[in-house]
Amino acid sequence: MTFHLDIPESVASSLRLPVPEVEPRLRTELAVALYAQGILPFGKACELAGSSRYAFADLIASRNIPRHYTEDDLSLDLEYARGQ
Repeated sequence: MTFHLDIPESVASSLRLPVPEVEPRLRTELAVALYAQGILPFGKACELAGSSRYAFADLIASRNIPRHYTEDDLSLDLEYARGQ
């Protein structure tokens, strides 16, 4: 499923960004907002932002947004690290 979001021209023309930066910036801002609200998991937020996991982690850290990392996530990571 793919969604296309129409931005009203009045809003688009008010953005203080060069035209080539508009789409990637909006995708990044949407990814950050959805991740911060717990709506989108980390990996998918990185994908939406078009960013590496490291770059996205740095971005959310710079905005004081905590990583959502549960005990279940830790267990899965430990199993993976042990080759199980």
